[in-house]
Formats: sequence, C-alpha cells, structure tokens
Amino acid sequence: MGRASSVKSRADRSHKIAAQRAAARRAQTRNRLLLAVGAILAVVAVTVTVVLVGAGSATPPKAPPSDGPKGTALAQTVRDLTTVPASTLEAIGAGNLDTAAIGTANASSGGGYLAPVAGSPLTAGGKPEVIYVGADFCPYCAALRWPLVVALSRFGSFSGLSTTRSAIANGAGQHEPYPATATWSFSGASFTSQYLTFSAAETQTSVPDQASGGYTDLQSPDPAQRAAMTKYDPYGGIPFVDIGNAYVQLSTLAPYGPQSLQGKTWSQVTAALRDPSSALGSQIGASANYLTAAICTITGNRPASACTPAITALQARLGR
Repeated sequence: MGRASSVKSRADRSHKIAAQRAAARRAQTRNRLLLAVGAILAVVAVTVTVVLVGAGSATPPKAPPSDGPKGTALAQTVRDLTTVPASTLEAIGAGNLDTAAIGTANASSGGGYLAPVAGSPLTAGGKPEVIYVGADFCPYCAALRWPLVVALSRFGSFSGLSTTRSAIANGAGQHEPYPATATWSFSGASFTSQYLTFSAAETQTSVPDQASGGYTDLQSPDPAQRAAMTKYDPYGGIPFVDIGNAYVQLSTLAPYGPQSLQGKTWSQVTAALRDPSSALGSQIGASANYLTAAICTITGNRPASACTPAITALQARLGR
C-alpha cells in the first residue's frame, strides 16, 4: 500500500470513529431525554392516581339518624310535650334566663333575644298570627322548637308533629355545632286554635346535598313569612319567630340553647320539662313562659288557662 493510500485509510478510520462517537453521543442524549420524559410522565400518573383514589374513597357527609320514638311511644312523647302542667310552668316562672336579651334586641349575652317591634298587627283568618321560619339542619332551631311547642300548646293543639335531629355536616363536609340535636319538625304538622293561627316554614332538611354544598330544600316561606323576615330579620338569621308583629324572637334565650340538649333523648327532655327542679326543664319552661306572655298580648290575654297571673306578670319585662 502506498503512502497516499495509508493516509487516506487512516483518515477514513478517523471519520468513522468520529461518526460513531457522535452517534453514540446522540443516542446517549436521546436516552437521557426519554428517561426524563418517562420520569415526568410517571410522576403525573402517580399524582392523578392519588387524586382519583382520594376522590373515590372520600366518605360522603352523613345525615343524622332517624331514631326518634315511633308509634305509641311517639304519641306518648307528644302528649308529654304538649300537656306540661300549668302548675309546673308557673313554678318555673322566669327561671334563670338572661334578662339582658329580653325586652331589647340585644344578643350580646351569647344567645338570641325576644324584643318588641313596631308594625301593623299580623293576622290570618281574622286571628292574630305567629310565624316561625327555621330549618331542620339548624341546631338553634332544634332548641327553640321545644319551648315554642310548649307555649303554643297552651292556646291550641298540634297534629302531625314529627321527630328529627339537627344536621351533622353539610354537603361540603363542614361539621355543624351541636350535631344531631333531638328536636321536632313543623314540616307536615298543623296547629288549630280559636285564639290564633300559626304558620311555619322549615326551609331545608338535615340531609346533606353534595351538589350545592348545603342541604336539600324542604319548604319555601310564604309571602307573609318573607315580608316579616325582610322587615324584622334582614340578615335572614334563623330561627325566627314573629308574634303578631308585636314581638320577635331570634334564636334562643341564654343560657338555654342546643348545648343544653346534647346527649338527650326526646323522652329525657319531656321528663325534664315536668320537673321544675331540673336545670334543663327550667330553661325550656322559662323560655316557653316568655313566649306565652308575648302571645297573650296579641290574644287579649285569652285564654285564662294560658294567660295566668304568673304569665301576665312577665309581660312587663318584654319591653312594651
């Protein structure tokens, strides 16, 4: 082989080696890129899997149990609630309720208030009207219904009262205070009286609604209920009670509230109501007495069996 051929051969080998090395570098770079992309896709896949598994395994919010008394036990509990002896209620009198929240719209005591309002008399069917707006999920509504039923039962009679509990958590999974408080619902109930009318709206159930994040709808307030709330409760707080446009009660009267009912069954509460020495019975009875005193002002202090001297004596504290 000549010198020129030898030089050319070495040059060809050099070019081949250089080309092979370049190809190897390109392959190494390509492999690194593929590894990097693969790692990123793996991370994304794991993340998506975790999210999907988490979403699929989330426990939906629970509705409270439907464990109230049934049949004859329910009938007996309703009788015990709606026939609290007048002598027991009069022995309780004003109880130990916070007087700062009675007669003035002052909720600084940690509860609600019962106060006079100005307005044209609220009537329906030629009789004074009491309006209630609340919701099954609301624990303060749960507490207020006990004394409200006791008070109204001195003027007439209920039918169709059903037991329920306040909510545990809403559709977004947010837990309610004082969950599953034992109470009654006015939805499906009726009230008859020769002295007054009573209309109630329970706007929502205590069943979580994941679509809205709240609760399933139940009843819509009628025009009179909406008008009363617009005038006397512009922020829409519940529970709301309008007593003939003469008095309004918002929430419960401290120290009574849903905290007083925690862990109690319906029969335990009705038993406490008939025992004036019971702290719980005294709180509910005193709350009922103030509601009764306010209702007596719109019925002309009738009937005498409800508007007794002990009850009418409380009217001076109502601020009118």
